[in-house]
Amino acid sequence: MTSIPLPLNFGITGEEWRYRDGRTSFPDPIILNRATELDRVLFSQDDDFLVEATRRQQEKINFSGVIYAHKLRVSVGDCIRGLEIIAKAAYPEELVN
Repeated sequence: MTSIPLPLNFGITGEEWRYRDGRTSFPDPIILNRATELDRVLFSQDDDFLVEATRRQQEKINFSGVIYAHKLRVSVGDCIRGLEIIAKAAYPEELVN
């Protein structure tokens, strides 16, 4: 078994959010804030997260990181393989901001 420096849970599941207050959707900034609180990198195929990440970079607001894949250009299998490589090779400090 290999040691993995990053948690494989790259984001927050809908179930985790619903459990807290019954809501099923949240604004992107709240999701990214929560991922940062949990020291998780957020994976998304929603380009709105790129907008939020760019805003935070420009305003020098720290966040744990966003990994983005275009939903029409990258297959689910390729996403999983890519995330596995990142999880095994990257350290959290390499992915922040």
